[in-house]
Parts: sequence; C-alpha cells; structure tokens
Amino acid sequence: MTTQPLAASEAERDALALHAREHRISPGEIAIGVVIGRTSEFFDFFVYAIASVLVFPKLVFPYLDPLTGTLYSFAIFALAFMARPVGTMIFTAVDRAYGRGTKLTIALFLLGGSTAAIAFLPGHQSIGHFSVMLLALFRMGQGVALGGSWDGLASLLALNAPERHRGWYAMVPQLGAMIGLVVASLLFAFFTAILPAEDFLDWGWRYPFFVSFAINVVALFARLRIVVTPEYAQAFENLDLSPAPVLATIRAEWRTIAMGAFAPLASFAMFHMVTVFPLSWVFLFTSDAPTGFLVLEAIAAALGIGAIIASGYVADRVGRRQLLGFSAAAIAVFSGFAPQLLDGGPAGEAAFMLLGFVLLGLSFGQSSGALSSSFSPRHRYTGSALTSDLAWLFGAGFAPIAALLLSSRFGLPAAGIYLLSGAFATLIALWLNRELARRIE
Repeated sequence: MTTQPLAASEAERDALALHAREHRISPGEIAIGVVIGRTSEFFDFFVYAIASVLVFPKLVFPYLDPLTGTLYSFAIFALAFMARPVGTMIFTAVDRAYGRGTKLTIALFLLGGSTAAIAFLPGHQSIGHFSVMLLALFRMGQGVALGGSWDGLASLLALNAPERHRGWYAMVPQLGAMIGLVVASLLFAFFTAILPAEDFLDWGWRYPFFVSFAINVVALFARLRIVVTPEYAQAFENLDLSPAPVLATIRAEWRTIAMGAFAPLASFAMFHMVTVFPLSWVFLFTSDAPTGFLVLEAIAAALGIGAIIASGYVADRVGRRQLLGFSAAAIAVFSGFAPQLLDGGPAGEAAFMLLGFVLLGLSFGQSSGALSSSFSPRHRYTGSALTSDLAWLFGAGFAPIAALLLSSRFGLPAAGIYLLSGAFATLIALWLNRELARRIE
C-alpha cells in the first residue's frame, strides 16, 4: 500500500496547494512541525492537569473533601493514558486505509474538540453525577486522540540524524512539552490573579480550554503542511515508516516494545512529580496562593527548556545511554530528599521546582525516538507509537494520584517511592538490554 496520503479534507487540500510548485521540506521545517505539534498536545495536557487541581474537585466533586476530590480528579486524569493505546489501534487502521493526513486531521480535531467540550462542562450542582461521566468521557476522548496524533515526525528526525548529532535531534521534539507547560501555567496564573475565586470557578477557568482548540487548529495546519507533501511521504517510504497492524507489531516486536516502555520511566515519572503533583500539594496543604506557584512553575519550565537543549549537547559527547543512566541515578537520589522541600516554604518550593526541572530536562530531553532504529523496518512506525503510549501509561499516568495518596497518608518522603520505582525501572532496562543500549549510542 502506498504511503501517499489522500487529500480527504479541505485542510489537506490547502496544505497541498502550498506545495503545488515546490515540494522540498527542510529538516528545520520538520523540526518546527514537531515542536508545534508537541506544544499543542502538551498545552491540552497541562490545561487539563491544572484544572484537575484548581477546578474539578470543587466543580465536579463538591460533595467530597478537597483531598478526596483531588484524588478522584487524578483518577479521571489517568483515563487518557489508558485510552491512548486504544487510540493508536483505531487510528493505525485509519492511517492504513486513508493516509496520515486524514488520520492526523481527525485525531487533532478530536483532541481539540474534547478539550473544548470540557469548557462547557456543567457542574455537579447542575446535572449531578452526570458531570463526572461527561468529564470522564471527554478525558478519554483526549486520550484516544493523543494515540492518533502520532505522525512519525520524531522517528523521522531520529533516523535522519547524523551519527554525531543524534542527541541533538532527539531533544527537539521534547521542547514542545515545556513550551506547552509555560503557556498553560501563565494563562491560568493570569486568570487566578485578575479574577475573584468565585468568578474563576464559575467561568474564568473555561477560557484556557477554548484557547486550546484554536492552538490545535494552528498545529493541525502546520503539521499537515509537512505530512501531505510528496517529499515527506517519500521520505517515510524510504525509511519504511508506514503503519503496520497493531497486533502483528506486538507479536513481532513485543520485547522491544516492552523495553522501550520501561527505559524512559524515570523521566516520565519525574515529569508529573514536578508538574502536577507539587501544584496539588501546595494547593491542598499550604496557604500559598496558586498564582504564585503557577508563575514559579512557568519559570522552572523555562529552565527545563535550557536543560533539554543542554541534554542534546551532552548526549552527543558522552552518549545517550550514559546520559539516560546518569539521569535515572540522579532522579533516584532526588526522590530520596527533594519531596520534603515542598513543605519548606517558598524557598523550599523554589528549590524543589528548579532542581527538579533541571533533572527532568536532562532526562526527558533524550527520551524521544531512542528506540526507533531498534524496530524492524516493517514495524518501526507502529512500534514507536505503542512504545510511547505504554511508557506514558506506566511512567506518568498514575504518578499524580500515587504521589498524592502516598504523601497524604505517610508524609512527603513517601511521595518519592513512585519516582524511585521509575528510576530503578530505567536503570534495570538499560542494564538488561545492553545490545539495545548500544544501538542508541
């Protein structure tokens, strides 16, 4: 089957028209497309995550105490990670039948539509427990869409990377996560700062979800501009980056998929330990206003951007395996002392966030596309998507609820247990699969 996508939507036809005379797409444009796409996805992600702490416990679970309401919100938060592999299965079939452009169009409209639908969510006082059901439905819609938003750009960058610059190319897709966090945090900080609490909970929190839909439309066209061009399709064909049946991929590549899911667990667990969990702890157990902590989070994420960029330089000099192993060991040490800093006032919170984001940037910066070349050509495209889905599910999906539950019952030091398990998983995966580790050098 050809990899040439069908122009099945007006957006695809418009994107094709831009390249009617010239089909050349530079590596820089691919990198920009990757960053824009990741930024839109993670902006959706963080808008929901922040609302899970500040809004949903009061809007959807007002009959529960704040801690229990937040735990329930985090349980719904995890649904997207559980639904993501289902989305990969559904949209892989769409990809095989209709092409990447059609798949990407449907997936991103589903992602933006599910996120925008949350903006209209009625509270428990209006529709009772149906509010919980709708929130869960929209959250699962986000997860299914994220599974379908895989466009293979990260794998394309990784496989095209020069031998001496693989670390640099690997970090490019990860920049979008931090950019999305900065924008989402500052947007919520703005509304919490200018609005009384009553107005924010009534209507102010809804605006970031509307913004999300607009960002998704921009990201859709930016990615389609690359995806639907003949040169892009040919590049995928030359590298055998075409969708394969999910079940066939699992049967043929289950070892690589399993190893790929566990290798980045340290960075993925760390991801939520310094983004979602600390906001919930500070909001529930301290007197700090959420505005100040959201601004701190944005500043720390900006520092994380610098650490991601630095990871590219370091990995190209010492090797990606060495950096991933060192980062996992450093995260293990971090898990033993850093969570307590959240109870140390503004200075402790700042130390936790700034140090945490530096470690996150160094590790997360090299967790993208590391295993693309380890899959057989036939299953590389689908295998990379499944690996990403499972890594996020096991490493990040349950991190906020696990950390908050442990810390609320046994104290903040217990919050590091989940993070420590992720660090050990990464170190064990790198040790067990030495041959695979050599391939990602």
